[in-house]
Amino acid sequence: MILANVASRVRSKERLETILPPMGRDYRLDLLRGFANWAIFLDHIPNNAVNWITQRNYGFSDAADLFVFISGYTASFVYARVMIERGFVIGGTRLIKRAWQIYVAHVLLFVMYIAEIGYLAQRYNDPNLENEFNVANFMRNPAETLYHGLILSFKPVNMDVLPLYIALMLVFPPVLWAMLRRPNLTLVASFLLYLAARHFSWNLSAYPIGSWYFNPFCWQLLFILGGWFALGGSIESRPLIRSRGLLVLGSAYLVFALVMTMAGRFPELAYLMPAWLVDTFNPNDKTNLAPYRLLHLIILAFFITRFMPRDWSGLHWMIFRPLIKCGQQSLEVFCFGVFLAVSAHVALVEVSNDIWMQFLVSAAGIALMTLLAYYGSWSKDADKSHAKASESTAPAPLPADLHSA
Repeated sequence: MILANVASRVRSKERLETILPPMGRDYRLDLLRGFANWAIFLDHIPNNAVNWITQRNYGFSDAADLFVFISGYTASFVYARVMIERGFVIGGTRLIKRAWQIYVAHVLLFVMYIAEIGYLAQRYNDPNLENEFNVANFMRNPAETLYHGLILSFKPVNMDVLPLYIALMLVFPPVLWAMLRRPNLTLVASFLLYLAARHFSWNLSAYPIGSWYFNPFCWQLLFILGGWFALGGSIESRPLIRSRGLLVLGSAYLVFALVMTMAGRFPELAYLMPAWLVDTFNPNDKTNLAPYRLLHLIILAFFITRFMPRDWSGLHWMIFRPLIKCGQQSLEVFCFGVFLAVSAHVALVEVSNDIWMQFLVSAAGIALMTLLAYYGSWSKDADKSHAKASESTAPAPLPADLHSA
């Protein structure tokens, strides 16, 4: 109650226009992040029948869109309160500290990932692996490639999400400051940047050639949209979210996205439709976050908000606990999943590509990711319990006269 009054006074003083979400953990975010981590792992294994259960096969957006949207929501959910209660400098430095933690995780994964691919290429005498995962240039010129890896311009295959996340977190402090005061105007500015980036082909250069796979000037819109959604956007959009019109039109669009995506997978279905229509949506423009892809994710977010409220009883079902646990330890699980996907792919190429093997490597990878999540959660709880026990058993401070003596 005291915290709510303080926040209310600060908001009134600075004329903030946002509505902070309720205090406490939102298990929907953990559930969706866990699902995104599992799906990204499965999607990173080519020629794997199990990845047909993931989102990318049934619509325009995929787990990466969901991951970035939730990351923006979570960053705003967590750091907006810090910025309101302790000021821009403290809130901004907390965001930069988090970006640094993600960067350290990325560098560690980068080194382990290249070492893993180099070892597997030698172990199975398959130098094509180095080309397949875009690390051959590192083997030829390690010093220069490592430098570009450290500044995020060189990214092996499947290691594009974290650099995007780092870049967005680094520039987020002033964006969050603006969003707390003018959320709708900030969202409009983000949308205009998205349109300009698509129109003028703005992107960051990659090493040794090309540009970023996830164009940060376009994908920032999804991140900021998640932040806007957390800071009152979902409440402001509630009449639309609960309307019958959105239910009908949104459902129709999801069905349309399903048909267009399936047409891109199965030529037999594509032949039944006009070529211009199929070609408009295939291949799916992921790099520049195609508008139809963005709309697909927004509709999914609206539907999830409508049919999965914060107090949904299903969040306590046993079947969802592994997913929620993986979402709570999201960074570690994500990095481990990227690492495991390479081993799973090599196992399918070098050992067996039978359907039983596809199920085996997929199930083993998810099991290991879940085990890591449970260990991480247990370890953090043990550290907290130890810290509390140490505080309770600490000797009482000496009286002032004994200190002076």
